[in-house]
Amino acid sequence: MTDRLHIEVRNITKQFGAFTALNDVNLQVKGGELMALLGPSGSGKTTLLRILAGLETPDQGLVLYDDKDVTGSKPKDRRVGLVFQHYALFKHMSVFENVAFGLRVRPKQFRPSESEIREKVMTLLGLVQLSGMEHRFPTQLSGGQRQRVALARTLAVEPRLLLLDEPFGALDARVRKDLRRWLRKFHDEMKITTIFVTHDQEEALEIADTVVVMNHARIEQTGKPEAVYNHPANPFVYQFLGNVNLFHGRIDQGQVRIGADVFQIAHVEEGQQESEAIAYVRPHDIEIHTVKPSGRASLPATVTGINGAGAVARIFLYRQDNNSSVEVELNHQRYLHLDLKLGQEVFLSFHKAKVFSEDYSI
Repeated sequence: MTDRLHIEVRNITKQFGAFTALNDVNLQVKGGELMALLGPSGSGKTTLLRILAGLETPDQGLVLYDDKDVTGSKPKDRRVGLVFQHYALFKHMSVFENVAFGLRVRPKQFRPSESEIREKVMTLLGLVQLSGMEHRFPTQLSGGQRQRVALARTLAVEPRLLLLDEPFGALDARVRKDLRRWLRKFHDEMKITTIFVTHDQEEALEIADTVVVMNHARIEQTGKPEAVYNHPANPFVYQFLGNVNLFHGRIDQGQVRIGADVFQIAHVEEGQQESEAIAYVRPHDIEIHTVKPSGRASLPATVTGINGAGAVARIFLYRQDNNSSVEVELNHQRYLHLDLKLGQEVFLSFHKAKVFSEDYSI
């Protein structure tokens, strides 16, 4: 597709009674990109999606499609395709008729001929890998297949914008993984501007071009998946995007004292001098030493649990100096080399950490 819709959201605010769903939200969506709105329940992501679709009207602000104000436009005038978590297929209709439905209900002067409808539906079923299933009914399909029928039905009316609200939320973990990889491949072929809502961090990081992290009616951070994950803007983003260990300490002239040692941490925010702080460290950014490393800051800990199953080994530890728990992830080569035992005394050092003031409001 060459007609790739660019979207801009300007200063959008939306309230439902006393509840603020969106608070002065600004966002740009490039034409043809796949964007994920990621956040916990109540963060505002679904409300933003519904405003983009025209299903809700903002109290303040503008929605622009290719620089045209569509804030007050009805959904049918926006050429938007919507796919929800629950497929909403017509149970009494075959797969073919479900996909053809949007074409058949067009006004007579805009309705394609029967041969054109058949050609389009069969092409779409091939696109979503459901060729040969056109005569089946929704009850004869798996959850993943039903979701692909819902997507084909949406695409039949040629939307300029595809909006997906938790599209894989009702499916089991294996099917979700298969479908999201399929969606990424499908998008690369179609290049329709696509926005999907999810609370699944792994899903957003795996398939989106851009991730928008939302919390309490605001956007916390927008960026490419690797940038958002590796360089979180604040503690909320750090904690929401995967596991993280918190180490309480004190900043002193660009260094951080944690326990009895002083750590040279590059990511100390400017202005954070002489203050209580927390170092945020991902489990895979912690190294375990069986003896205290010379010339390198470290913290003593005791091994309390070991899980060697899976792609990485997960080690659980306890710090007696401040009564806190720590989780570390090791590759199997390092895990086998250390040969750790329950109750063993070890030392922890950091590969990478980021420090925020303790009074940072999440």
